[in-house]
Amino acid sequence: MTLAVIGTGFGRTGTDSMREALTKLGFGPCHHMSEVMAHEEQKRLWRALARGVAPDWDRLFAGYKSCVDWPSVHYWRELIEAYPQARVILTWRSPESWWESFQKTILPAIIDSQDQESLGIALVSKQVFDGRPHDRAHAIAVYEANVEAVLKTVPPKRLLIHKLGDGWEPLCAHLGVPVPAEPYPNRNNAREFQSALLKR
Repeated sequence: MTLAVIGTGFGRTGTDSMREALTKLGFGPCHHMSEVMAHEEQKRLWRALARGVAPDWDRLFAGYKSCVDWPSVHYWRELIEAYPQARVILTWRSPESWWESFQKTILPAIIDSQDQESLGIALVSKQVFDGRPHDRAHAIAVYEANVEAVLKTVPPKRLLIHKLGDGWEPLCAHLGVPVPAEPYPNRNNAREFQSALLKR
């Protein structure tokens, strides 16, 4: 098994809904931060990578057919080269809308974390946002820079920009699969995210 789909959009751009959508379309299991939180071996491997250990992508993604969300999105440049046949999806929402969601969900989880080894701190806070995830202007600039880099780097024929609310049709066309009869998933809104944190 090898990665067939690579997500390049930050967390809080519909990545959990995309994870479920890809799974339903036959591109699962899909790697997502929830997989890291659920499996100790995944935590160990990704934390080592965040510390600078050389990546072994096939081991990190063993058993997965797709990936979205952090931590993998931080390495999308390397991944699109390591898996040149994989389709690429940029999940997107407006920068202001993304910040509103991020500050209600991921940001408090980072601030409240007591584990400096956690990927929320070691990767998302320190590496993605340069230690300033709470700085609105800075965080939005980083978000926008990532979007711009994806658009400049990934060939248009390989890339789908999937905005919140786009649903099945563009995704299925991009992946060359039939449109399911069921509604597109709608998962992990701010309330669900906060509820999941309380249960950890």
